[in-house]
Amino acid sequence: MKTIHKSAKLANVLYDVRGPIVDAAKQMEDEGQKIIKLNIGNMAPFGFDPPEEIQQDMIRNLPDSAGYSDSKGIFAARKAVMHYSQQQGIAGVTLDDIYLGNGASELIGMATNALLNDGDELLVPSPDYPLWTAATSLSGGKPVHYVCREDDGWMPDLADMRAKITPRTRGIVVINPNNPTGALYSDETLLGIIQIAREHDLVLLVDEVYDKVLYEGVKHTAMGSLSTDVLTLTFNSLSKAYRSCGYRAGWMIVSGPKAAARDYIEGLNMLANLKLGSNVPGQWAIQTALGGYQSINDLIKEGGRLRRQRDLAYELITAIPGVSCVKPQAALYMFPRLDPKLYPIDDDRQFFMEVLRATRVMLVQGSGFNYPDHQHFRIVFLPHEDDLREAIHRLAKFLEQYRQRHAKASSVVPMAPKKEAARA
Repeated sequence: MKTIHKSAKLANVLYDVRGPIVDAAKQMEDEGQKIIKLNIGNMAPFGFDPPEEIQQDMIRNLPDSAGYSDSKGIFAARKAVMHYSQQQGIAGVTLDDIYLGNGASELIGMATNALLNDGDELLVPSPDYPLWTAATSLSGGKPVHYVCREDDGWMPDLADMRAKITPRTRGIVVINPNNPTGALYSDETLLGIIQIAREHDLVLLVDEVYDKVLYEGVKHTAMGSLSTDVLTLTFNSLSKAYRSCGYRAGWMIVSGPKAAARDYIEGLNMLANLKLGSNVPGQWAIQTALGGYQSINDLIKEGGRLRRQRDLAYELITAIPGVSCVKPQAALYMFPRLDPKLYPIDDDRQFFMEVLRATRVMLVQGSGFNYPDHQHFRIVFLPHEDDLREAIHRLAKFLEQYRQRHAKASSVVPMAPKKEAARA
């Protein structure tokens, strides 16, 4: 039988959050080694349990969950999302504008598939949550990465965004609060992006999954609340604020000039019908989650567990010589930088594979988030404080040894070759 190759559409698909380093870590675990995992925002393994009332609501409704739901989702959950959008100030949202899915990730794929023709372009941030780049490629589109500037708190560079728009550009992806940097965008930045979309008739695809995971009293503005004349798709889920990753319950809100987008919305409806509906038990959790006590506030306030762990991780990582980091205002991550003078790295995936094998600490390199240099990496600060201390201590020790090796190698002056004796 001839060799069967994977689709060429997978050429630009990258998901190193669960990639080769994770495969190597699993093999090490199979050999009996204990790995400290700072690679993925999966909350339950670190003791961040979903609210009990959410669990109870799912259990109570389980007998009525065996059949398909409406392709857009059950009424009660969509009504709750509609009310939530109204609280955020997103105008004109009706039940028909709400789509439920198996997490935001499924809906992102649905939105890009309905939007992009082969060769169409989508502006995606760099660094990005790599699902967006992958979904664009799998939809036949071309991801074009605009720069987010570290020296400006990881804010999007609007001039770079403008410069990368072509006649094939269909939309702009905005991740706010941001994964992997933890940045929270200002209203001024959001309005600037909206103006670019307005001028070029682009769709905004806005990932707001971390909209409630905020520190030190900062406020998040729903991008859909800032315009009524730019088509905006807003994505959210129960995975983070409600610690319910495995329930696979997410939603998408369509707002803005829906009459002009009638054909695109028909495409969304077609794809929603094709998938028949999303996980029904997870849908039952949405109304209780959005309308109930917001326990995430206890975790992010001063003294709360997430706030303490963010502060600890930031303090420890920035104490390492040659490591700098923009302090995250939101989300579960930070994106530190290694000074290339102290840490010359040619292949960051290989570097963090070496980190894993030497320290048993699993991290994801910056190139795994479509960032072009080899000096960044993402830290997930979900493990308990003792584990965070131990993990960063091991990383610091590894980096110290790496600095010493590099300093020793760079201090060796090569000897001049001996001259051959003149032939008689």
